This record gives sequence, structure tokens and C-alpha cells, in this order.
Amino acid sequence: MLAVAVEEARAGLAEGGIPIGAALFGRDGTLLGRGHNRRVQDGDASTHAETAAFRDAGRRPGYRDTIMVTTLSPCWYCAGLVRQFGIPSVVIGEARTFSGGHDWLAEHGVAITIVDDAECAELMTAFVAARPELWSEDIGSE
Repeated sequence: MLAVAVEEARAGLAEGGIPIGAALFGRDGTLLGRGHNRRVQDGDASTHAETAAFRDAGRRPGYRDTIMVTTLSPCWYCAGLVRQFGIPSVVIGEARTFSGGHDWLAEHGVAITIVDDAECAELMTAFVAARPELWSEDIGSE
């Protein structure tokens, strides 16, 4: 499942954006939606990877049978999306570069799995080194 999110992160980077990818899966492993951070490409601050994957999945009557997979720990905005719609499980590629809201999600009953994937960490580490101003803008520290 993480491979889909990594593919999305690489697509975002190739488009000149921030290399964060996500995918929403059914509990049975069925891919429901996928996406990547498109803040730069679309000029839309709300198009984070998790929201793009969520939107790509389309409307569902519920999300309690889904798993959100993301290359980077979700920010507060995306953590709120997970919590708002009752997504019960989040798989995170890495949380070294940014720890986001995954502890808060865990405190509220969301199953968190941090893979600590070297490829995910390298994508973000290299990006932050090359584009610190864009990273700072993305995480809201400007």
C-alpha cells in the first residue's frame, strides 16, 4: 500500500510540487483513491496529499472500513480529516521530517503505524534541503 503513496509523492515532485503522497484503501486492500500534495501546482493551499486521496475516493456512506496511507505524518489539517470522517487506521511512511498530528490521532483511538521507510524519509529530506522556503510555507511556519 505504501508503494502507491510513494508513487504519488514522486509524481508531485516531478510536477514541481511537494513530494507527499497518500492513498485511501479499503480494509481488504482495495485502492479507493490516491493523490499527492498539489498546493503549488493548483495554487490551492487545501490540496494536501491526504485530502487529494480522500477526494479521489469519492463519496462513501462511511469510512470506518478504510485505511489512509501517507508518505509523511499527517499535518493537523489532514489529521482533522481522518478524525472527522472516522478513518480508523493510518499508515505513515515516515515521521522523522515532520511529526504532524499522529500522536493526537492515536490518543483518539486511530491505529497508527509508522513504517519509517527510508525512501519516504529521503524524498522529504532532500526536498526540505533544496526548497526550505516552500517547505516552510507548506507546514505553515511562515
